[in-house]
Amino acid sequence: MIKAVRGFKDILPEEIPYYRFIEEKIKGILENFGFREIRIPVLEHIEVFERSIGNTTDIVEKEMYTLKDKGGEILALRPEATAGIVRSLIENALHLKCPVLKFYFSGPMFRYERPQAGRLRQFHQFNVEVFGIKEASLDAEVVALLYIIFQELGIEKHINLEINHLGCKECRPIYKSLLINFLSSKKEKLCKDCKRRMERNPLRVLDCKNPECKEVTLQAPKICEHLCTECRRYFGETLDYLNILGIPYTINPMIVRGLDYYTGIVFEAISTEIGAQSAVAAGGRYDNLVEDMGGPPIPGIGFAIGEERAVMLLKKEKKVKEEDPRVFFAVLGEEAKRTMIPIVFKLRLKGIKCEMEHDCRKSLKSQMRKADKIKAKYAVITGEEEVKEGFTIVRNMESKEQFKVKIEELVRFFEEVER
Repeated sequence: MIKAVRGFKDILPEEIPYYRFIEEKIKGILENFGFREIRIPVLEHIEVFERSIGNTTDIVEKEMYTLKDKGGEILALRPEATAGIVRSLIENALHLKCPVLKFYFSGPMFRYERPQAGRLRQFHQFNVEVFGIKEASLDAEVVALLYIIFQELGIEKHINLEINHLGCKECRPIYKSLLINFLSSKKEKLCKDCKRRMERNPLRVLDCKNPECKEVTLQAPKICEHLCTECRRYFGETLDYLNILGIPYTINPMIVRGLDYYTGIVFEAISTEIGAQSAVAAGGRYDNLVEDMGGPPIPGIGFAIGEERAVMLLKKEKKVKEEDPRVFFAVLGEEAKRTMIPIVFKLRLKGIKCEMEHDCRKSLKSQMRKADKIKAKYAVITGEEEVKEGFTIVRNMESKEQFKVKIEELVRFFEEVER
């Protein structure tokens, strides 16, 4: 038997309603907030991610799926969406059409990681990005939007919103020196990866999941305590706006995010109810990313929601399922089937969900069992006698009441019933 690739999971029909509920709810909220959908390719040139995410990150060093195409170019399956959206912004000069751009995007991402609960090698994200504004009020609006999404999904009680500030080009180098001095004194307690990170990108050490490294970094100097005057003001103002909006949050000085392009505000939506992978959503400000990728200096901020992890939380709160068929057509004989099939099509086109038994040789008892199984509200029973008389039998499957309806009036009958 051929099985799915490890870490690549089928989303079966019974799970689809959860994904559809999340996607439709989020799209509705975002469009009310003025966001427009953008769709980007699954494959990008590898430079898109090397220049944006950073060569020293785990994603670029260990987790990207790469391939060489027939022309010899190295391509990568997207491990995240922000870099591809920025590439599209620059390539299509979208900033010239509108000074402020608000996009949303949803689709699969790919990372070569060890699969576990809440972490797959193909996973789905919902991205939200804003370009062209750098104001504390906007940062608070974006963070608040993430919380509102969880409220509308009905899962906010499972979420803790954590926030930090990574400093700017002025204060971050000073903090890095302090951090390197501290880590150097604890070097023998760090894992092999963190010893390497300490030299190339010390902030990555704060993001390490190794228990021994986490214990060391708890004593490390906190970046939010070493911000310059402007960053301190901006961070405080952002928190003030979150307070005005009534958004609950916790300041977590250990949040640094796993991508190099973040600067300034960073935040995560954390849950302790989905296993080791606790971040359901995360984001932050990336004011240098557009310029670093060859575009003009345009500030940006955004976040991504992991759909699989949101589904895990949604299942704790409610059962979401597709609407059951409203009408089941039981047909006894070929003539009955030929008479009913165009009526079934007309009802479907009018938005009434119908099913019909195509094997008209099956007994009425067998067909009614099927109507019960699919939880149809009504059954339309038609045999040769009903066709001759021009009437069919409609049975209410809940009350068991049944009555005759003219075949030519069936469509109108169900239109009135479903109003």
